[in-house]
Amino acid sequence: MAEPFALLLTVYGGDRADHVREAFRSAVDAQTRRPDQVILVQDGPVSAELADRLAELTKESPVPVTFLPLEHNGGLGLALDAGLAASRHDVVARMDADDIAMPHRFAVQLPVIERGADLVGAGMLEFGTGRDDIVGSRTPVSEPDYIARYARLHDPFNHPTIVYRRTAVLAAGGYGHMPLMEDYWLFARMIASGATVVNLPEPLVYYRVGEGAYERRGGLVLLRAELRLQRELLRSGFTTPAQYLRNVSVRGGYRLTPSWIRRPLYRRFVAPRGEQRTSPVEETSER
Repeated sequence: MAEPFALLLTVYGGDRADHVREAFRSAVDAQTRRPDQVILVQDGPVSAELADRLAELTKESPVPVTFLPLEHNGGLGLALDAGLAASRHDVVARMDADDIAMPHRFAVQLPVIERGADLVGAGMLEFGTGRDDIVGSRTPVSEPDYIARYARLHDPFNHPTIVYRRTAVLAAGGYGHMPLMEDYWLFARMIASGATVVNLPEPLVYYRVGEGAYERRGGLVLLRAELRLQRELLRSGFTTPAQYLRNVSVRGGYRLTPSWIRRPLYRRFVAPRGEQRTSPVEETSER
């Protein structure tokens, strides 16, 4: 039986009004299975242009919009927790404010949730200037047993593609305040708590790769966020001391690598990870 669901989208002052409009329309108007509620969270002050666009989208939306303006920019995790609290439905789909959902995205993902999954992710196509400018892909790991193992080293899900049950998210403690790593921290806790998680290798979202995208994946700010995450994963028992040391060395080293080196490393080892690590044969050979 078809279950109602909410779409959770957050915006902040750094988002472009035209990108927000395209993201919203793709995830609402253009969907073959539309959400029953849109939760639009404004994370702190925004420009007059963006404020006007949010008002326009709220007014013209074909489905009801719950607009939630937050006085201060508290970060993505806190904004998402506020949005989850405003959901009228247990099933919630995530959408970033500068990406584009494929028209069949929810028609593909919702049946998987309705069959018993607590969290469903999918693949993404990375694009540059437009959807005809595909520059890469991010195929997630999809072997059920391997998702939990892989999560000890990498985030196994593409956050902009996620659909989940709010009850499962809240049972794991919600997003909380883990700047720049809030999604990975949530997914690790959901896995640890026994949530049923699924990844669909099929790309269902166009992921915008703008100027400076690879630079933002590194630097001291990301390194500090990475080290904080790794400490929490170790403290919670999700990773072992040996895994912690490996992660600090590998992931921490990646954050400090110059962007001109980090970009080809990302393309070679991160973006195609699902294609390399989803077959039972390869999984067995790695044990």
